[in-house]
Amino acid sequence: MGLTRADGPLAPHPPTTVNYAVDGPAHKLYAQPFPRRVRAELGGRTILDTTDGLLVHETALLPVLYVPFTDLAADVLVPTEHHTHCPFKGDASYHSLVVGDRTVENAVWSYPEPTAEAPWLKGYAALYWSAADAWYDEEEQVFAHLTDPYTRVDVRPTRRHVEVRHGDVLVAVSDSPTVLSETGLPNRWYLPRESVQVPLRASDTRSRCPYKGEARYWSATLPDGTEVADIAWEYEEPLPESGRVAGLLSFWGDDVRVGVS
Repeated sequence: MGLTRADGPLAPHPPTTVNYAVDGPAHKLYAQPFPRRVRAELGGRTILDTTDGLLVHETALLPVLYVPFTDLAADVLVPTEHHTHCPFKGDASYHSLVVGDRTVENAVWSYPEPTAEAPWLKGYAALYWSAADAWYDEEEQVFAHLTDPYTRVDVRPTRRHVEVRHGDVLVAVSDSPTVLSETGLPNRWYLPRESVQVPLRASDTRSRCPYKGEARYWSATLPDGTEVADIAWEYEEPLPESGRVAGLLSFWGDDVRVGVS
């Protein structure tokens, strides 16, 4: 969820269960220091290395790390003619990255003269996450995006009864699931493999989450022979805060119903 997304306190439609009103524009910006060293690599070169990053929270967007220009490798930056305008931050200028024979066009943006509402952006720049080969939070490689300090993951064992169905077919059932609660998202129910009632086969699909790690996916074959692609995912080696879901399966998708009682 974070501060400025979903039903966060600074989101476009904040919760009504409060005893205060936020006096400010509908589109909000909030910058705070990121407390750890962050590095990014491209083509074997460290192109970003900072201990002075600013994590900028912006309405309806994931937080973005801005760093002092001096924390970018100057010899790989090439200014371009590309410009964009943000009514909340100002006119953005862009740089491409050139490392050896690799070029990433317009990978870095900055606001040389930010608006009066965001003066703290002056002298800072941001790098598109996908422009780098790898990102590191201290010495740990991180994926998808930096973790948001206002998002957390709680994992709890439970005795709730969970049934997973695809249409009328019972796909999995368990009285000893594990529930994962992630800020701003619906609960996800993780079931032991022995609870699955239909054959599964490994999929080539993978996804990454900065809070849980890399997920592999499973497809199912229903009794009538129907193949349901990527009906379940599994974190074989989850990150420490999600370690309790290791080896468990969670289900999602079109026509998939997860009933909890």
